[in-house]
Amino acid sequence: MKDLKYLLEFENLLEDADNALIRQAQADGKYAIGYTCYHMPEVLLNVDNCFSTRIRAPRSTSIDIATYYMSNYTCEYARSLLERAIEGGYEFLDGIAGVDACSAMNRCYEHMEILKCNSKPHFFVTHTDVPYKIEEYTIDQVQIQMRLRLLDVMHEKLGTDTSDDALRKAVEEHNEMCRIMTEIGNLRKLDNPPVTGYEFHVLNLVSYCCPTALILPKLQETLEEIRSREPDEKPPFRARVVVAGSEVDDLDFSRLLEESGALIVGDRYCYGSTPGREVIELNDDEDVLRQICRHYMKTSECARYMANDKIQQRRDTIDRLAREYNADGIVFEQMKYCDFWAFERPLASHILQEEYGWPVLSIDRSYNVRGSGQLRTRFQAFVEALEIKRIQRAKEVI
Repeated sequence: MKDLKYLLEFENLLEDADNALIRQAQADGKYAIGYTCYHMPEVLLNVDNCFSTRIRAPRSTSIDIATYYMSNYTCEYARSLLERAIEGGYEFLDGIAGVDACSAMNRCYEHMEILKCNSKPHFFVTHTDVPYKIEEYTIDQVQIQMRLRLLDVMHEKLGTDTSDDALRKAVEEHNEMCRIMTEIGNLRKLDNPPVTGYEFHVLNLVSYCCPTALILPKLQETLEEIRSREPDEKPPFRARVVVAGSEVDDLDFSRLLEESGALIVGDRYCYGSTPGREVIELNDDEDVLRQICRHYMKTSECARYMANDKIQQRRDTIDRLAREYNADGIVFEQMKYCDFWAFERPLASHILQEEYGWPVLSIDRSYNVRGSGQLRTRFQAFVEALEIKRIQRAKEVI
C-alpha cells in the first residue's frame, strides 16, 4: 500500500517523550500533564490550559539505576520510566497525574518526587486511589478524589479553569478524537483492510502522547486518506489476531508480530484503543465530573478490578473483538513482573481457549522487545498453527 502521508512524522514524534508537538503547545502557553494509567481520566488532563501526554520511555536500554531503587522484580515499564526520569527525560512535564493502581508505579512516582527529577517550581505529582469494584459509593470516592487531588491542584498550581463548561469543552474535543480513531479501527474489520495493525498502533499512540488540539487535524486528514486508500491485492498477512493484555507502547512489538505474518485487527491492551477511544456520553441532569468518572470506571478493563463482573467483562471483550474483527486467534501478552496481569493472563488464556474456543498464544515479554529472536519464533509458529487450522476448516466445509 502507498505510505500514509503523516506516518513518518508520527513515528518521529514517538521517538521521544518530549516531542515537537508538546514543545509547540508549551510555547503557546499550555501545560503538559503526564499520566500512565487509564484509571486517570485522560479528558480531565485536557481542560483549559493543560494537555495530557501518556508517558513512555522509547528506546530504553539499561535500567540499572532504576533497578537499584526498585529491585529486579518490579515491572520493567515502571523501571524504564524512572530511569528516564533520573536521566532528565521528563523535565518538560508540568505535572504528573498518578493513580495508586499498582505498587511498582507508586514506587516510580515516589522516587520521581524524592529524587527531584523535575525542577520546575510549579511541578506537582498527585495520586488518587483506585477501587477494586464499581459501586455508587466507589464512584463517589473517585469523583471526590478527582476534584480534590487533581482538578483543584491543577487550578492552584497552573491556574486552570476546571468549571463544568471547561470540562464539557474538553469532552467534546476528546469525543472527536475518539470518533476518528474508532472509524479507522473499524476498517480493520474488512477482509483486506486499508490500514495495518502497526499503522493503527502508531496513530493510536500519537493520539495519546501528543496535545489533542494539535494532533487532531492530522488524524482527521489521515482518516480521509485511509478511506480512499487502495490496499494491496495480495496482502502479506497469513492470519488475523487480536492482541490482549498489559501495557504495549513499543512499536517494535507490533512490527515484529506483523513481520511474522499476523495482521493485528484488535487491540485490547493498556495504551490500546479498547478501552480508551470510546465516546463519553454526557447528560444535563447529573454532575459532569461524576459522569466522566463513571465512564472511565465502567469502560476500564484493568486487571486490578477483581470483582467477578469485571473479570467476566475482560474475557467477553476479547471474545467480542475476536468475533467482530474476524480474528483467527488471540495473542495474550503480559509484561514481565506485572503483578495484576501475571494473575490474569494464565487463567484467562486457558479459559479463552478451553471455554471460548480460541487459539491463544500466551507470552510474557520485556518492555522493549526490539529484535527478539525468541519472540519472533513464537509468533511465526503461532501464525503457522493458525494457518493450518484455517486450511483444515476449509477442507471440512468441502
